[in-house]
Amino acid sequence: MTHSVKGRTQVETRSRVHYNLAVSKPFLALICLPLLMGAACDKGAKKSGDTGAINALDRAGSEGQTGPIDETPMQGIDVSKLSAEKQKLFYKLAGSLSSPCGKAHSLRTSFTQDTACKRAPFAVRYVAALLEDEGSEAMAREEYDKKYKDAKTVKIDFAKAPRVGNDDAPIRLVEFFDYQCPHCQQFAPVLEAVAAANEGKVVEYFMMFPLEKHENSRSAAQAAVAAAQFGKFKEMHRMLFARSPQHSKSAVMSYAKELGIDAAQFEAAYNAAAAQVAHDLAQGDTAGVEATPTLYFNDRKYEGPLHPKYLTMWIDEELAVNR
Repeated sequence: MTHSVKGRTQVETRSRVHYNLAVSKPFLALICLPLLMGAACDKGAKKSGDTGAINALDRAGSEGQTGPIDETPMQGIDVSKLSAEKQKLFYKLAGSLSSPCGKAHSLRTSFTQDTACKRAPFAVRYVAALLEDEGSEAMAREEYDKKYKDAKTVKIDFAKAPRVGNDDAPIRLVEFFDYQCPHCQQFAPVLEAVAAANEGKVVEYFMMFPLEKHENSRSAAQAAVAAAQFGKFKEMHRMLFARSPQHSKSAVMSYAKELGIDAAQFEAAYNAAAAQVAHDLAQGDTAGVEATPTLYFNDRKYEGPLHPKYLTMWIDEELAVNR
């Protein structure tokens, strides 16, 4: 997969799950982004659903790693869209992947016996979805581990970033992006549609990360930050992507005029916005942003498939787990 990175083009050689933004099958050219999930399930005091049998399994270690595959149907999980071969793989993964709640037993055990693990039903459906979209065993394992085992949290100061949505929404999406990156342009309507479908549940923060190789990308970033001061961020955001790469100062000044913003006031805000863009860039560097777009989901770097279906699955899971 080729995507935009700081000052260069990088071809990913590591196996990843790819999708087309228009359709989810097969794995084609979907950009993969870093995933931000919330905190893991509580591993402290035993809850009502955490039975002695579950504790015994934890002490014994992960089950289902060897021996015959348990293909007993899992209540509420529809695998009818999977081929016979994929169904067998699904049950193999269910029995060998670790608990999404950090327990020592398998995903299947978490789903069937550990009612304290709220993530288990979502994790099982996630695996089924990856296989339905033609994911291989290696891809499914990699994506599962990134979602439930490997993600780390990072703190980002987004107080001055342009925002769409209520700041008290339970799901916070923070995107580092570049107006001249074609992948960012492709992702913009996807993120907007997902946020609109989850109005009141999601708030978006937009962090500027203009890449050095893109001429006038920094100018576009300053224009977006400036437009936000006049309540015109969404309009400028769309316009900058639609007219990319025409982002010189004179070009963005004309865009501001089209949006009804006073020229002198906009120019002053545009010049002042350079400091905010530099601040965003520094934060991205500190957070480890290497490519655009990079998304953070409630302080976790999102590294899952960049498709509305998967973004929505993560949102639904986070809302249910933290309800």
